[in-house]
Amino acid sequence: MFTLCVVQHTDGEFLGLLEDHFEGRAIRFAYARPFVPGGSLPGTAQGYDGLVLLGAGPRGMASGDLLPSLDAESRLTSAFLDAGLPVIGIGLGSIILAVAAGGGCEAAPLRFIVGEARRTDPDALAGHLPPTYPYALYMRDRALLPADARVLAVDEDGAPMLFQIRGNCLGFTAHPGIKSGMIEDLVMEFDATPEHVPEGLAKLAAQQRRIAEALSGIMVGLVKVAGLMTTDAARGRV
Repeated sequence: MFTLCVVQHTDGEFLGLLEDHFEGRAIRFAYARPFVPGGSLPGTAQGYDGLVLLGAGPRGMASGDLLPSLDAESRLTSAFLDAGLPVIGIGLGSIILAVAAGGGCEAAPLRFIVGEARRTDPDALAGHLPPTYPYALYMRDRALLPADARVLAVDEDGAPMLFQIRGNCLGFTAHPGIKSGMIEDLVMEFDATPEHVPEGLAKLAAQQRRIAEALSGIMVGLVKVAGLMTTDAARGRV
């Protein structure tokens, strides 16, 4: 059985709809919560088959309220990459992944956008990424991708929404398993909020079913790309 280390940054943002998909495939996940009193992060990749870095609401890497555990998470991400183990970055987690893999980060304001992503590679996620799919983005800052990154999907302006690094690592700019309640919790948890939250929540509610439907294919591809149901990941386990 495969076990993922899931780094959570806020009470409001968690795996969401991804939890059921992992559980349905007997993929275990253990949350690491460095933001709670007494919370900590693993020092190494020992005992895990992959790493998931979640979003952080309004916290950023280049602007705003910077993520307090950033240095430790960067070291942990590098440890998983060095071990050849898959890393899945979501929101700010995708920026941490990009930076650890040789890319960078640029400042961008906190924003809440509900839109439509477009696949740029027909073989994306082993052919399981839908041609188009809805997304709901709630984050600050932007990833600058390393030269070897493969862009799999873009938003309406051509900015990367999904990218692949080193074969088995994926960066999701928007949370693919987001729930409306997660956004509501983030708004209540932090003073910093983006513009037009009520309108965004209404759009998200209208797209929630399509997000869940698209996630079914996305998860099939994610598991294949990350090697979470083959012996490939287990061979790299440290």
